Amino acid sequence: MANAQKMPRALIEGRAALIVIDIQASTFVDDSAVRSIDNMPGYKDRMLRARTAIDAARAADVPVIFIQEVHHPSMVDFGRELDGDEDVHCLENNPATALAIAEMDVRPDDYIVRKRRYSAFFGTDFEILLKGLKVDTLLLVGGLTDVCVHYTFVDAHQHDYFCRVIEDCVAGSSLPAHDNALRAMEYLQTGARRSLDEVVSALAAQNG
Repeated sequence: MANAQKMPRALIEGRAALIVIDIQASTFVDDSAVRSIDNMPGYKDRMLRARTAIDAARAADVPVIFIQEVHHPSMVDFGRELDGDEDVHCLENNPATALAIAEMDVRPDDYIVRKRRYSAFFGTDFEILLKGLKVDTLLLVGGLTDVCVHYTFVDAHQHDYFCRVIEDCVAGSSLPAHDNALRAMEYLQTGARRSLDEVVSALAAQNG
């Protein structure tokens, strides 16, 4: 039964932070026809579009937090991650694992959280950082929509954060997987799916 009691929410409730999930150098240097992780068509363009959200957040004095997936070269920390469709990826000694510094304008004083699992919350200091910044709303961009974005969203939801996914700045392993993940996130929080234009306008209003 649909929830008739749900409250309308603003795009940004309280203090926001922009969470940039796994936009790493490999997106821009690996043009292989077969990749270690499948990407939907238009993946690179969607990641580049995230730069607009980053610029808008900086202009509004909203914290930008970069999430980076990394794995030890010994692969000791992959766990069950290679039991599915994904091949070995994001090894620490591979230059392609670095954040996309130029494309995303990553700065020396930016917040960076490194993770070894899909969710940015799992085994990291991400929530300590969010609490220190007194964040209420997470604005999510990056990839994959159906994996790291989705799992981070779910954990944030279960930690009682307001979650908004900028749907034209995320991309999945396939278009169906991307669309299904967006629907799943909207199911958890009505109004979770937002356009880049909407978010840029909301950020500008925060600065006004």
